[in-house]
Amino acid sequence: MILLRHGRSTANGSGVLAGRTPKVGLDETGRGQAQALTERLAGVPLAEAVVSPMLRCKQTVAPLLDARGLGRTVEPRLSEVDYGEWTGRELKTLFKEPLWRVVQAHPSAAVFPGGEGLAAMQARAVTAVREHDARITAAHGEHAVWLLCSHGDVLKSILADALGQHLDAFQRIVVDPASISVVRYTETRPFVVRVNDHGSDFRGVVPEPPKRGRKKSSSDAEVGGSTGRKGRA
Repeated sequence: MILLRHGRSTANGSGVLAGRTPKVGLDETGRGQAQALTERLAGVPLAEAVVSPMLRCKQTVAPLLDARGLGRTVEPRLSEVDYGEWTGRELKTLFKEPLWRVVQAHPSAAVFPGGEGLAAMQARAVTAVREHDARITAAHGEHAVWLLCSHGDVLKSILADALGQHLDAFQRIVVDPASISVVRYTETRPFVVRVNDHGSDFRGVVPEPPKRGRKKSSSDAEVGGSTGRKGRA
């Protein structure tokens, strides 16, 4: 699974917490990042794309999906956090709020006034990811690669779950606009392959064809660490 954060938005550039504000799209930098995705993922076959319903996510994946002739599945459970009364406010004023320290130090207890809690957000996002991964695996095989485009806090919560971290540690993870992270799910555990990658060669994340007589990928970690993959970047 390729986890893509949307490109830089007009709210990112102005220091405003956009949340679920309608019609917040990409700025000029974000549009350039969206166009660059076609080349960045050129060596990666994509079975499907699952996207947050927010405009900035749809705009981010549009050039890539148009070039591939792929459609998209819009998934409301991957939408931005409902920040409630914090929505639309400048970040420089929010850090003065008592809740800011809770969000930083104990996010699992943070519930935004008039909005949702970060723990509830993680629950709905992780459930959606695992359901789509199972569905796509059943439809396209366990070596299928699929793209998910969502938002910073949502993606950080998914990565925290994949890393086996408590949500209270998710602020240690960095997910920049237009960055790519990669997770591979198996029967017993996820493997986190890349985090916050801004590179342009992702051929190395494409699963190798199954070996003869071996139908499923192993869920075991390699003792001593991975030895790398021949012929891959």
